[in-house]
Amino acid sequence: MTIVHMVYFRFRSDVTDEHKATFVRELKKLKDLPCVKDGRLLVGGPSVTDPIERSKGFEFALVSFHQDRAALDAYQASKEHKWVTETYLFPYKEDLCRFDFEVAPEDEHICDFGRMLKPPGIMTPDSGERS
Repeated sequence: MTIVHMVYFRFRSDVTDEHKATFVRELKKLKDLPCVKDGRLLVGGPSVTDPIERSKGFEFALVSFHQDRAALDAYQASKEHKWVTETYLFPYKEDLCRFDFEVAPEDEHICDFGRMLKPPGIMTPDSGERS
């Protein structure tokens, strides 16, 4: 069962754009952790929601995929995650919102990223054949 982890971030008004860019850059590195399913971790921002008020002031968002609850727990407990959040987030945040959920069994195929990497009928450089 796949777990989807989502976090929305809002920084204090005195936090510089440079600091925010460093936070995003360091946060994206967490996709290399083995507890992140197939390296599926996205960080985005600023919000392009229209009207912008619906974003509730959140500036950045993270979405990551984990094989199960144990993998999400390992992600949260990792020294890399703790370092990024303790160094670049918690001392500077105004607010954050976290929401995690289990993907329903009938939707699990959507999280089968291995199949999504190589669409059927497409030639791949390494095989020279149609898949």
